[in-house]
Amino acid sequence: MRADRLVSLVLLLRRHGRMSAAALARELEVSTRTVLRDIEALSAAGVPVYAERGRHGGFALLPGFRTELTGLNHEEALALLVAGSRRGAQAFGLGSALASAMLKVVDALPESHRDTAAGAAERLLIDPETDLLSRRPVADEVPDAVVAEVRRAVFAGHKLRIHYAAAGQGPKWRTVDPIGLVTVRDQGYLLATRSGADRTYRLSRILAAEELAEPASRSDRVDLDRAWQERSTRFRTGGDQVTVLVRVDPARREDLVGTALAVRAEETDADGRLRMEVAFQDPRHAVWALWQLGTSAEALAPQWLRTALRDRAAAMAASYGPPPEN
Repeated sequence: MRADRLVSLVLLLRRHGRMSAAALARELEVSTRTVLRDIEALSAAGVPVYAERGRHGGFALLPGFRTELTGLNHEEALALLVAGSRRGAQAFGLGSALASAMLKVVDALPESHRDTAAGAAERLLIDPETDLLSRRPVADEVPDAVVAEVRRAVFAGHKLRIHYAAAGQGPKWRTVDPIGLVTVRDQGYLLATRSGADRTYRLSRILAAEELAEPASRSDRVDLDRAWQERSTRFRTGGDQVTVLVRVDPARREDLVGTALAVRAEETDADGRLRMEVAFQDPRHAVWALWQLGTSAEALAPQWLRTALRDRAAAMAASYGPPPEN
């Protein structure tokens, strides 16, 4: 762990030229005392780091102390920097490793590419934390120890024992054969097989994980994109799916589509509203999705959905009735 920190310290000094002990401590998430000890270790190892005294002083490296990847052109560097701005690595517990890797990429660029690539990357934003309405995406939170154990089993090709809490069920221990990891909209999933049957586990529902020594029963090669598409199709077409007919304000169309499994049909009424036939995973899903749209949507069929929404609205109205008299 300390070796990684020492490398990061050198890269920070290469990138910024001169940094104070306090600034280095913030970047490395350690104490200033630890930074000073690391500086001493680097000096003892022959790294030309020196201290500059004064108000604007700090630590710096002697000029010219760097290596370059001369085969990396501007477009390749830009692609790496933009890819590094995505948040997928967070779902797999690789956020800090990604940040360190991007620092090394920038540092290793030839002088002619370094500033232009970094400057161009600053002008591209991928998957911001909020949208135009300041809504934050709901990202899964998975303990680092859990995701690290899952990741090790996936890469090593070993069986994995997980303590998993499926939706609406108590947690149970399962032994699975891991295939790969997928992240979708900041939510991580483990693709695996269990007793030969395909299984998909949400990482945030894995309470504990243990990599086993036994080799996993899986193919040497995998097409994760195809596997995910197949499982997504089975999910959309399985379970207790329901199809409903709804009229919706065009301004809220994307909100409806974003929560539905599929849009079966769509047309525009004379008044400009959209008449849509939409599929949901089950009745509960349908009621929840249409309730979010309020008066911007009206369920036309089936009747049970109209009744469920009416009853919920009546209960809401009753709760806001006149206060009881004392």
